[in-house]
Amino acid sequence: MVEKTEEKEEWTLESNISLKVNRYNDIFSSFDPRHYSVRALSVDFLDEAKRASIDKDSKKIELRLLIPRNLRKLEIEKTIKKRLKEHFERHSRIIKKECNKIIGMGMGFIIAGIILMFMATLVFFKYSKGSLLSHFLLVFLEPGGWFFFWEGLSLVIFESKDKKPELNFYRKMANCNIVFLSY
Repeated sequence: MVEKTEEKEEWTLESNISLKVNRYNDIFSSFDPRHYSVRALSVDFLDEAKRASIDKDSKKIELRLLIPRNLRKLEIEKTIKKRLKEHFERHSRIIKKECNKIIGMGMGFIIAGIILMFMATLVFFKYSKGSLLSHFLLVFLEPGGWFFFWEGLSLVIFESKDKKPELNFYRKMANCNIVFLSY
């Protein structure tokens, strides 16, 4: 009886994520009939893992999947561990690329905005006497410059920040140790 208590206490350590599953299929989508090595992960499983990982240190996480002792099969567990790692690493790369794309587009907008503002300034100083064309260019370039500049800042600061929690989750999970334990 003492062993079970000690094992149970390990499940609740700060750096661990312990999820109880009744069978291996609970980890995967019930709509996907493929083999465990390629099967889609359950949205419920991913949501629970996300909630459990929020306050965990990314360098020390151990994902502990608790399954009934009589259902455990080491070969299946090895396949599932590999599938989970592949999923987390793949999604980490995908979201990182999305973040980089958003930041790149934002920087492009910022540069375009600065160029348009510079052109507006050039028109203002070079043609300050005021022809119809110079006034039109000023009216056209100045708001366009500000729009691109602020939209670019919004992408770099806010849009990329919205992706950070998801990126952090997948990075944590890609680096975690996955173990199966009996209950």
